[in-house]
Amino acid sequence: MAGETEGRRHGLIIGAASAGTVFEWYDFYLYGSLAGFITTHFFSGVNETTGYIFALLAFAAGFAVRPFDALVFGRLGDLWGRKNTFLVTMLLMGLSTFAVGLLPDYKTIGVAAPIALIVMRLVQGLALGGEYGGAATYVAEHAPDGKRGLYTSWIQTTATLGLFLSLIVIIAVRTQLGEDAFKAWGWRIPFLVSLALLLVSLWIRLKLNESPIFQKMVDEGTTSKRPLTEALGTWSNLKLVFLALVGLTAGQAVVWYTGQFYALFFLEKMLRVDGVLTNELVAMALLIGTPFFVVFGWLSDKIGRKPIILAGCLLAVFTYFPIFKALTVAANPALAAATATSPVTVVADPADCAFQFDPVGKKAFVSSCDIAKSALAGAGVSYLNKAAPVGTPAQVLVGDAVVPGLDGNAIPKAELADAKKAWTKDLTGVLADHGYPAKADPAKIHKVKVVGLLFLLVLYVTMVYGPVAAALVEMFPARIRYTSMSLPYHIGNGWFGGFLPTTAFAMVAATGNIYFGLWYPIVVAAVTVVIGALFVKEMRGAPIDG
Repeated sequence: MAGETEGRRHGLIIGAASAGTVFEWYDFYLYGSLAGFITTHFFSGVNETTGYIFALLAFAAGFAVRPFDALVFGRLGDLWGRKNTFLVTMLLMGLSTFAVGLLPDYKTIGVAAPIALIVMRLVQGLALGGEYGGAATYVAEHAPDGKRGLYTSWIQTTATLGLFLSLIVIIAVRTQLGEDAFKAWGWRIPFLVSLALLLVSLWIRLKLNESPIFQKMVDEGTTSKRPLTEALGTWSNLKLVFLALVGLTAGQAVVWYTGQFYALFFLEKMLRVDGVLTNELVAMALLIGTPFFVVFGWLSDKIGRKPIILAGCLLAVFTYFPIFKALTVAANPALAAATATSPVTVVADPADCAFQFDPVGKKAFVSSCDIAKSALAGAGVSYLNKAAPVGTPAQVLVGDAVVPGLDGNAIPKAELADAKKAWTKDLTGVLADHGYPAKADPAKIHKVKVVGLLFLLVLYVTMVYGPVAAALVEMFPARIRYTSMSLPYHIGNGWFGGFLPTTAFAMVAATGNIYFGLWYPIVVAAVTVVIGALFVKEMRGAPIDG
């Protein structure tokens, strides 16, 4: 009877901590799922490529501040306690997300719109920077010996469940309102829903008691008075923070964001799959894959945390390129066939080609090379680059067809827009003649294969993410645990992972190769495999109450 009561109490603790964290991730990930709509409404004052990069940068802004906020809330968590700290972070997250749904757009208030949006993203990052360490530490400090991986793996499911919940809400609203209404104003509804989730979350969290390990330290007067100094000012602990970052969380982060977010961006932006269908396919893969967080958390209690995390990173290193190429064939077979039979090459003077990112929205990309590359990027067409003699106007080769470039410098400014539109129409016609589709044909998408490939990516995510909370908790002493584990986790996931979509898309835009962005997660994951294997100590089952 006592065992049943204890089990029920642990279930309530895990459920309450996890439910609140799910809602935080829902709030945080709405932005990533709606990046395309946010580009339209908040970054319409710049060119399309710059606007999309800006939207991804605003997405990443919430991650950029997470390490700093992990220090702030990590310190408070070691001073105030686990429960009180993540109540504050939840309130910040819910209110800032709700505010995004009310923000006026660029057409209404100009440049103030993207500035306000980024401020809200920074507040979200502030909240999330303090949330995860508290929830993971809280659950781990309640877990019985031998079940720490299993218990904390439920917290690890929350990020994916939060993304899944955001996709479900988006799909429901888009389906109910229709694309036109959703694009115009309906995209705000998922953000506004967060207010209701905030109230539920606060109600759940208020029912929790403080962590028994922290409460014991309070009773005995052994809590840290200077957690930042103890965590980062002593080499022995700082070294562990560094190894946790490079040998565990950096690789975990890039595998996680590639498998969940970059896959979504890749399908919709690169492969031109309909947005609603993309969300449905990703949501299905997440639904199938999510239980494996718990499976690998449980397995890490048996064989260790490190082998599972590093195995997931290693699989990603060797299989990302074939998986994403197979995804192209399954999701847009016409595009894959056209790319194979009629490859596109931009032949241009390298000096005529600029990197099409304009931070202030004032630069006009009017050279023949820039116009050609902009049109191809807008069409989602991968291309090769070939140098031409100095001063030679660019041309686009589509299989055996040649499309002479348009030199915008030689056209009066008043006539340039119409000239670019006409030239782009001609290029689109040539591409269509060689089999390049304007969008993926839903009837030809092999949905089972797409979901299977997405599931494989999610499976890697569950391998690297399922055991990582237990691994981090076991690496650091209780009196400075919240601070110590939050920093490597949020540098890894906030910087290495959070900037992945932006970095990878910019790499694609710069090279014209839709797969080139994969080099970023592959290199980072490879470094983690090497450093983790050589220098990170396996801590499975280590005592955590001291």
